[in-house]
Amino acid sequence: MDWPLKILFAAFLLAAAAIHGAQGDAMITGTVFCDQCKDGQISLFDYPLRGMKVAVACADSNGQITMRKEETTNWFGNYAMTFEGTPDLSGCYARVSGGGPGCGAAAGPPKNLRLMFRMFETEMYSVEPLLSEPAQPMSFCSRSSTPVPAPVTPVTPPPVERPPVARLPPMSPLPRFPPMSPLPRLPPMPRLPPMPPLPPLPPMPPTTFFEASACPYKNWTMPEYKCYWKAVSPDMKVAVVFGLIAAQRYGTDMSLWKGLQGRGDPYRTLLREATTALLNSYNSVQFPFHPLGVIQDTNWALMGSTRHVLHTALRFMRANAGYGKVSCKFTPCK
Repeated sequence: MDWPLKILFAAFLLAAAAIHGAQGDAMITGTVFCDQCKDGQISLFDYPLRGMKVAVACADSNGQITMRKEETTNWFGNYAMTFEGTPDLSGCYARVSGGGPGCGAAAGPPKNLRLMFRMFETEMYSVEPLLSEPAQPMSFCSRSSTPVPAPVTPVTPPPVERPPVARLPPMSPLPRFPPMSPLPRLPPMPRLPPMPPLPPLPPMPPTTFFEASACPYKNWTMPEYKCYWKAVSPDMKVAVVFGLIAAQRYGTDMSLWKGLQGRGDPYRTLLREATTALLNSYNSVQFPFHPLGVIQDTNWALMGSTRHVLHTALRFMRANAGYGKVSCKFTPCK
């Protein structure tokens, strides 16, 4: 046997032994939204909820709870929980078990777990978005989105015989009053002194939310553009923003500001462009990616191959460059 074939065979044996000895886990991920219109659907007015408690429970054939775990959603309404080993989660469901600040008066219906993939004794489950509702629908919701109660058939009461009404005597004519004398004329009003000139309004802060804008990562690292960091701050951790899968890859101490400095490695390049795309999505409503879409695509890439990581980083990089058609609308902060 040639030396290259011997080395390849030995590497295969080592990889097979490592895979066989790995302990599998079952991971469950999902998102909680505030159903402001109480219509049971996710619409334009709904938004992710942070600080909501989500419980995953498993029941046997008799309806008895055999396993239960609870987690709290992060800033973007996401939650993730892990079960050690590979338990049978076919009879499990997820539901909102506790309210956070704001929209948390009532919880929506529970949702079943959906198996995404199984590989090397590791299972990945996803849950359709869970809903939490306020006590009453918001005033801006249309009537069609609010549940309409069933029509009530009115009951016609039996006719009631009324006694005849006595006729009143005719009224006597009112006496005529003498004509009123004309009112005296009022003196003319004095003229008011002229108002002093108003001071000029302070300059408005820069905003590009309704404009098409796409800025590369170098612009987000410049001190004169720090005021455009809105929904997230440079010191926020990557694990908090992108979730558990990103924490396993980049650790729990990596900040967004440090993630913008990454280069030379496919995974560091993905984090740099994903962070830039997340900032651009919060800065311009016309950016091609939604904030939740950026987080979801990043996590899918981290669970795939290196080629998938490079492909996703290239997609974010092209969007951050405006596809050669949209420029960066930044102006120096005051």
